[in-house]
Amino acid sequence: MKVSAMFSLYSSSTVKYVSHPLSALPPFRSPLRPKSGDLVFFPRKSPFPGKPFGVVGKRSFSVVSSSASGSGRRQSASQGAESFLRKVLENMECVYLNRNPTAKAILELVRSADEDQICYDHLAFRTFGVNGYGIDSIADFFLDYGYTQQEELRFPAKKLRALWYSPPKDSLLEGGTGVNGPLPRIFISELLVDEMTPQTQEIVRKYVGISGNGNKHVALASALGALTWEKPLYSEFQQLARESEYAAWTLVNGYAVNHVTISTHRLKSHLRNIKSLNEFIEKNGFSLNSEGGILKVSPDGMLLQSSTVADSILFQFSEGVKESVPCSYIEFAERLVLPQFQSLPEKEVKEFHRRDGFEVGNADKIFESTSKEQLTRRAA
Repeated sequence: MKVSAMFSLYSSSTVKYVSHPLSALPPFRSPLRPKSGDLVFFPRKSPFPGKPFGVVGKRSFSVVSSSASGSGRRQSASQGAESFLRKVLENMECVYLNRNPTAKAILELVRSADEDQICYDHLAFRTFGVNGYGIDSIADFFLDYGYTQQEELRFPAKKLRALWYSPPKDSLLEGGTGVNGPLPRIFISELLVDEMTPQTQEIVRKYVGISGNGNKHVALASALGALTWEKPLYSEFQQLARESEYAAWTLVNGYAVNHVTISTHRLKSHLRNIKSLNEFIEKNGFSLNSEGGILKVSPDGMLLQSSTVADSILFQFSEGVKESVPCSYIEFAERLVLPQFQSLPEKEVKEFHRRDGFEVGNADKIFESTSKEQLTRRAA
């Protein structure tokens, strides 16, 4: 999604969050940004401040000065672009936290125990892989802001595929927390609609069809917490849920953040060990996804993951029926130091010294955080 698309829709400098019909919760101020009152989408002033460049009066203007000026402009443009990207992520995060009290509570709990320092490993999104509404529809936005496409993952039983994207290496802000800390990886999955039954294909194509050009503005939809299509019928939601809980989730949640992931090894306290963090979370009364065991471990033993069970929220369908539907959850990931770097002193270990990427087996079980089985177990 291009920046110009967002600017064409909004002219004011400050936009206050307005709850989407999904949200039955009171407005929430992110625990990661306690100083921020309003959510600012677009600055009134140019993100690239500076006086206009005039005509140089002397032909002897040096090459060194020209180079320095160009460097300054490039740095200003880079800062402006990253600032805008972080504002979009900030609003996506705010929608996510408003709808998911478990995520809000756990972030506050971990922050209070760990010197206010929380880094995100990745953010995840779900999409319909049909008619331009799949992975590319939201990936384009991140690619425009310096992200790089990485490996593909396939989930044949669930009829899903996914791609993940690494953040730009020249990020200007590394010492903050949450979306204002190190930029997270992005994990985007899509339902392989063409592999579904005719009934499910018809329902999905119906809603993306009435979305107009919504697939060109999905980052905006995610930041606003809005569906790009009309509210669905409850009967159609049920039809999708019978064949694919992923499809049903996407129909009512759209491009909202599916989950954020705390990077446990970047924590400062004993909670940096994911097993300790899992125990801490369960002792505080939160349910963890038990599919395949609480702790999901990659075959190489280097990527350790766990997640909560999704929150539920009351959703009003188009015919007026109100039913509880799954919302989002929070994940935890510990990336171990690669064998070739294990002799490094702990203080010298950087993120690139650790196991990167994702694992199909782990991700397949993490997907179950929004399943009816896990939600039923949580309610028991």
